[in-house]
Amino acid sequence: MDVVVNKENNTEIKFTIDGVDTSFVNALRRASMTEVPKLAIEYIRIVTNTSRMYDEMLAHRLGLIPLRSNEKIVGNLLMPEECDCDKYCAKCSVSFTLKKQGPCVVYSGDLVPSDPEIKPVYENIPIIKLEEDEKIELEAIAQLGLGKKHAKWRPTTACGYKYYPKIIIKDTCDNCQACIEECPKDVLKANKDTIKIENIEACSLCRACERICENESISVQYIDNKFIFKMETDGSMPPREILNKACDSIIKKADEIIKFCEGE
Repeated sequence: MDVVVNKENNTEIKFTIDGVDTSFVNALRRASMTEVPKLAIEYIRIVTNTSRMYDEMLAHRLGLIPLRSNEKIVGNLLMPEECDCDKYCAKCSVSFTLKKQGPCVVYSGDLVPSDPEIKPVYENIPIIKLEEDEKIELEAIAQLGLGKKHAKWRPTTACGYKYYPKIIIKDTCDNCQACIEECPKDVLKANKDTIKIENIEACSLCRACERICENESISVQYIDNKFIFKMETDGSMPPREILNKACDSIIKKADEIIKFCEGE
């Protein structure tokens, strides 16, 4: 298996993976979305809410605010099912307080954490607009969870893959350039007497260029066992860390199957 990273930053990674089949890359995609622990607000204790928003809607909005959840920050937190407390405690949770009075707009940055390292990824997410004399006072409890239980624990906002494209320009090409105009991804480019492939990885395999060519001089195919994998995150943790934890989850599940088959 060969992996080549084409693009990587704090919230996005794109790489080419060769030598695997669709079941592997799909398992990696699903594990990245649903099997990586992430921190999110789970419990709300509302002291005062005189706003026009129902308590349930307010709690829902707070739960969807992405919180910093990388290993360095939450490495010592237990999953709720691993803790021996009734609901939550200092071992498995982090608390936030929120106290605001209108007129104002309440933002995610107004949440005050018990641990200054664990805070919202973005401070400018609007939660609610308070009118004159409206007031909100509450305590929020955040815990680790998995995306398979609720979307608020999903660290990825987009995660997918596609086959690696393969475009063949035949000798019968008369350079009419109709395929260039038809391609929605600007993959093709005119080059003297023929057509040049400018950006093969941008190809979406739509075959629009193939259909427009009257001479059937262009063929769009894909390479078996080679894929382009792309992931975008909500900023709660680096994409490479998500991939590492996803792989750990796959390995753990594979080991459990092996033990079961061996009768252990």
